[in-house]
Amino acid sequence: MTVEYEGERLQKVLARTGLGSRRVCEDLIGEGRVTVNGQTAVLGRRVDAEHDVIEVDGALLPVASSLLYYLLNKPPGVVSTASDTHGRPTAVELVPSGERVYPVGRLDMDSEGLLILTNDGELTLRLTHPRYGVDKEYLVEVEGEPSATSIRRLRQGVELDDGVTAAAKVGTLGPSMLRITIHQGKNRQVRRMCEAVGHPVRRLVRTRIGPLSDPRLPPGKWRLLTPEEVRALARAAAGGAAPPD
Repeated sequence: MTVEYEGERLQKVLARTGLGSRRVCEDLIGEGRVTVNGQTAVLGRRVDAEHDVIEVDGALLPVASSLLYYLLNKPPGVVSTASDTHGRPTAVELVPSGERVYPVGRLDMDSEGLLILTNDGELTLRLTHPRYGVDKEYLVEVEGEPSATSIRRLRQGVELDDGVTAAAKVGTLGPSMLRITIHQGKNRQVRRMCEAVGHPVRRLVRTRIGPLSDPRLPPGKWRLLTPEEVRALARAAAGGAAPPD
C-alpha cells in the first residue's frame, strides 16, 4: 500500500534552506542521506516543513518558516531566562518581541557573552544535551596566577558537589587569563571549576558556541543567525557530521 503525504516536495524544502539546487537536493535524497522523522526519504516524498523532522547526514535541518534564531551578546546583570520573578532584566527582553523565543542553555547573571535564543525546541535539546558534546568556549579572568598543577586539574576534571567534570581544554592567555572550553552544561560550571582549584573568577565571557562566534557583536546587541550558521550548529549537534557536498 502506498502512503500519500501532503505538503511540499522534499527537494524543494531542502533547496530553500540553501543546501543547493533542487538537483543537488535530489541527489542527496537518492543517495539515502536524508531522513524524515527517522525514516530514509525517497524521491517524490512530500513533507510538512512546519512539523516534520528532517535530517541530512544525521544533522537536523531546520526548515520550518516559523523558526527564529537570534545571537545575543549578553551583558552582565542580565539573567538568561524568559522571565524573572525578581524583576531583573532578561535576555529575552533584549531581542525583538513577537514570536516567543527561549535561551539555549544559560549564562549566569554576572557572566557575559554569546547566547542563542530560539523557538526551535529540537535544536535546543541537541545543543544543550551532554550526549551531543557541543563545545562552549570562555575567556576567564581569575584571581591569582594558576599553577601548572591547577591547569592540569582543570583539564583532567575537577571534583564538584554534583560529580567530576569532564575533561576540558584549557589554555593560558596571561598570568590570570584562561581560555576554557567545555562541552558539559553543569550549573555555573566554569566558575565552580576555577573556584575548586583556588582561583575564583573575576570575569567570564563566552566567546564561542560550537562553530559559532562573533567578536564584532557589541554587548547588549543581537543579530539573526544566517541559514549557514544554523546548519553548522545542527551539524555540531550531530557530532560534527560533515556538510553535504
